[in-house]
Amino acid sequence: MTAFLFRRAGQAALVMILVAASAFILFNYVGDPVNNLVGQEASFEDRQALRDRLGLNDPAPVQFVRFVGNALTGEFGISYRMQRPVSDLIAERLPATVELVLASALFSLLLGIPLGVYTAIHREGIISRLVLSVSLVGVSLPTFVIGIGLIYLFSVSLGWLPSFGRGETTMIGGWSTGVLTIGGLKALILPAVTLGLFQMTFIQRLVRAEMIEVLGTDYIRTARAMGIPSARIHYVYAFKNTLLPVITVIGLKLGELIAFSIVTETVFQWPGLGLLFIQAVAFADIPIMAAYLIMVALVFVVINLAVDVLYAAIDPRLRSRADDAS
Repeated sequence: MTAFLFRRAGQAALVMILVAASAFILFNYVGDPVNNLVGQEASFEDRQALRDRLGLNDPAPVQFVRFVGNALTGEFGISYRMQRPVSDLIAERLPATVELVLASALFSLLLGIPLGVYTAIHREGIISRLVLSVSLVGVSLPTFVIGIGLIYLFSVSLGWLPSFGRGETTMIGGWSTGVLTIGGLKALILPAVTLGLFQMTFIQRLVRAEMIEVLGTDYIRTARAMGIPSARIHYVYAFKNTLLPVITVIGLKLGELIAFSIVTETVFQWPGLGLLFIQAVAFADIPIMAAYLIMVALVFVVINLAVDVLYAAIDPRLRSRADDAS
């Protein structure tokens, strides 16, 4: 198990180095950082002095090592547009995105898995057919269309929920949260449903397909012949084996929630990292774009690493094969 963990950690580190190299190229070779930091009236001497102070005249390998070292400490430079440290901007926006992604993940898992199991067990039922029809809509429609539709129904027509913003927030230590206020919770509902609807329908269909396949295997038929209660067969024997392939896909899909929160945050003007990234793209704010790239990659790498470890813990055969291969 130790060799397995070291190997996976080494692969994760290699991926992060490649992502850091991409962000470094983006930061240094897409335009001139000095031109973005100083005005047109700056003299040649002022520009050279700034280049020396930023270390832009050093060899590229030296700059890359310094960039990685700064990234490890959360230092990504100064925003071109806001003239503030990128680390401060990320710290301000991170709580909003984390709460949105967690709420969306809970919505996806708490509805997707039970609905997948139910529609697999009751394949010909009316409720199952209705769920599959509705889930087809969730998979087919783009996220921004779903968001606009929900805003029109629940904000404009019914007036039940706010259409934009994060609502009322409170500070706990240095963390800004909206889940402890009624206004914050109401503001969270529509963005969380919009972001999580596609993932929920995907998880529901995946669990259903895996569950149907497991229910058709020999050991399930043997269990039925032995008279074991259906509930035990479905929720103990079949469901446990359904989880193995599902865990990997669910882990990747939950990572996508952060990457794809850009659209949802833009539709609802949610003050998170996704909206910050969109604004950075509009103004070619390279330090923010590079920091966002590294953060999203880190989330995917950490989730993949956790999924690999969990997968090996559930099925020791995979760990043994990996050890044998090494």
